[in-house]
Amino acid sequence: MGKGDLRTRRGKINRGTTGNSRKKASKLRREKNKLKND
Repeated sequence: MGKGDLRTRRGKINRGTTGNSRKKASKLRREKNKLKND
């Protein structure tokens, strides 16, 4: 579970990819708004 593991946040930062453990800022904002509106 280190920099080579794509399932972890560290691994995603190392590769420069995004996903469930490291979401894009725009997607995070959208999800927060969805929770706020409910």
